[in-house]
Amino acid sequence: MTPEHAPETYVGLAADRAERLARNRGWRVVRCLPPGSIVTMEYLAGRINFEVEDEVVTRAWLG
Repeated sequence: MTPEHAPETYVGLAADRAERLARNRGWRVVRCLPPGSIVTMEYLAGRINFEVEDEVVTRAWLG
């Protein structure tokens, strides 16, 4: 993974901008979730997850 693809590069971005950027960088699935969402723990290659609060990405992780 190159540095520009690292999940932490999305933290602090507006959610819509982060989603567009992730798709342009080749992520097949971009999932935006509110804080505290219950999610499954299965790893899905090609997916990036964003925790979004007040339309800003506060956390990002792969799978």
